[in-house]
Amino acid sequence: MDIPSVRRETRYGMPQADQVIFNRHYISGYSYYFRQAKWTLEIIDPDYTGLERVDNFRPDYRVPEMFRADLADYKGSGYDRGHLVASANQREVELQNSETFLLSNMSPQVPGFNRGVWKQLEEATRALNAQENILETYVICGPIFYFDKATELIGSEDDNGVTLPIPHAYFKSILTENNRGTLDLWSFILPNEDSDKPLESFFVPTIKIERYAGINLWDRLQGTSIARKKRAQRRRLWRS
Repeated sequence: MDIPSVRRETRYGMPQADQVIFNRHYISGYSYYFRQAKWTLEIIDPDYTGLERVDNFRPDYRVPEMFRADLADYKGSGYDRGHLVASANQREVELQNSETFLLSNMSPQVPGFNRGVWKQLEEATRALNAQENILETYVICGPIFYFDKATELIGSEDDNGVTLPIPHAYFKSILTENNRGTLDLWSFILPNEDSDKPLESFFVPTIKIERYAGINLWDRLQGTSIARKKRAQRRRLWRS
């Protein structure tokens, strides 16, 4: 089966992962090594209905137990269960929002980061998607680990045999298609820490994410134009 032919989210590409988890409204690429998603891929739902957050955090039992995060791993850790696919991106119906609270969509985030600059980027992405000329907004994001830096862990092997490494940073790459068929691309790497810097300071060439995260982004896009975009910082149309 050609997955990109049956899932709209993968129209412009889908990276590899140890386990690809197909939810109804987004896709996760899970890493057994890191015990969390390596990436998540979604199309932002424009049909926001004002639905309240479901807040039903729970394990994803599709992930094998030896690699699966549990609520106990986060308890008392001092880290937030940080959404990769934002709850507010998928709030048309309750089931859709509920999917975003699976722990396979969570990553350990510094509270000030999760509730600060990461939230600001989520809000700015939704504002971009709400522009009248934007037809669809594709978002892929995930953790980054720097192998030349020490990595902290949360969780306890006494609980369920799983410890979760704390990402050093997170990436988000945003691809929009407008009503004239033009594609635009913005990519970011944000350290997993409190920050009051403007979002523009975290712009990076998309190819930098690919090197650090070890994945290929938007690989179904072909041609020299998109190759230039993956290597360039994109600021046109962005409003933070």
